[in-house]
Amino acid sequence: MEKNIGISLFSSSGIGDLGLRENGIEVVIANELIEERSKLFLENYPNVKMFNEDIWSCKDKIIEFYHKNYKRAPKVVLATPPCQGMSSNGMGKILSDLRKGIRKEFDPRNQLIIPALDIIESLQPEWVVFENVPNMNNTVILDENNQPINIIEYIYKRLKNYVGKPVVVNTADYGIPQIRKRLITILTRTKEGINWFKKNGTFLPEVTHSETGDLVTQKWVTLRDAIGKLPELDAVEGKNDRSDFNPFHRVPVMDEKKYEWVRYTKEGDTAFNNQCVNPECLYQGNTRHGTKKIDGINKFNTETPIYCERCGSLLPRPWAIDKKTGEKRIMKGFVSAYKRMNWDVPASTLTMNFPYVSSDNKIHPSQNRTLSIYEALVIQTISEYQFKFEIGGKPVSDNLVIETIGESVPPRLIDLIVKNILKIS
Repeated sequence: MEKNIGISLFSSSGIGDLGLRENGIEVVIANELIEERSKLFLENYPNVKMFNEDIWSCKDKIIEFYHKNYKRAPKVVLATPPCQGMSSNGMGKILSDLRKGIRKEFDPRNQLIIPALDIIESLQPEWVVFENVPNMNNTVILDENNQPINIIEYIYKRLKNYVGKPVVVNTADYGIPQIRKRLITILTRTKEGINWFKKNGTFLPEVTHSETGDLVTQKWVTLRDAIGKLPELDAVEGKNDRSDFNPFHRVPVMDEKKYEWVRYTKEGDTAFNNQCVNPECLYQGNTRHGTKKIDGINKFNTETPIYCERCGSLLPRPWAIDKKTGEKRIMKGFVSAYKRMNWDVPASTLTMNFPYVSSDNKIHPSQNRTLSIYEALVIQTISEYQFKFEIGGKPVSDNLVIETIGESVPPRLIDLIVKNILKIS
């Protein structure tokens, strides 16, 4: 029996493709612009034909290579186009601006869907899986005729013989210990798939988890479930590294000032709300940090006190030196910055900033540190699969690992999606 084959577009380091490999689908072609990521991909998928260049310049080469070497259609094309350019502006607003002659520049990254669809149209895979941010639903691009069109409508226009629809999913609903919302668009041209869609209206697997759990779902997997039993770390020299447990279970040493802010921060709260620690006062009613609306836009509060309103002591809140006055002032930041995570809910979305204490809600729930790289690998479910973070037998940089985590889709989600579509056809 011939092996199912797959194509990976906008491949990054190949994390989403673990879900293909887990289900016996051999990725034979991949495309990734950033050289370091493409090398890491090849380390883990050595038999793939990698096109390490802009998809516009290699789309015809991908098509030619495939038709020359394979006489059947791919089972799956997995495409995860870059999301930095995805706009939440609606079509009506953009068309209105066009008519007024005040149209802003369109982000060219959003047009990367065009060469991707050129490849898909030519190769005619049985299944197509697009993964992106929820805002992709509202993104408007300029098509090949320089006309504005919603990106999902454009996909339907190009792939007329496919059926399917985009759905926003929360990865926590599939037992992944992370609240990460993604837009998953699954399309098929197979007879079995078309019949399934007519009956069920979706190709997504049934959710297995929910916030509270019920008769058919389990409760979300929490941070405590995922990382609660790992060896402790502390962001001070000598206590910040447990490489003996796992090479990636380590954290940066924190400077004394930030460490002081962190150690007084309560679970689920931000250091901006820390109260008086003067043993002769300990006043707990100091004004908390927050936001205020200016011209309808949320702005962080710049008047949050950093001195106790009762005794005048410096509070362990994030502060900086004002360049004009030389005096201490509250640091700029929203209430999600310098914030401890909660043990009993899934992690918030991991980004490439997770190793920074000032990042969005990424201080460990009870230890004075940020997440370790290993904990991020667990939360992203990468640790569940065989993946080497090395190139040519040498470990890659921490930065590449961190970028790989922040840019990837949890492979368990792709794994479950592929299992379901293989069950359908």
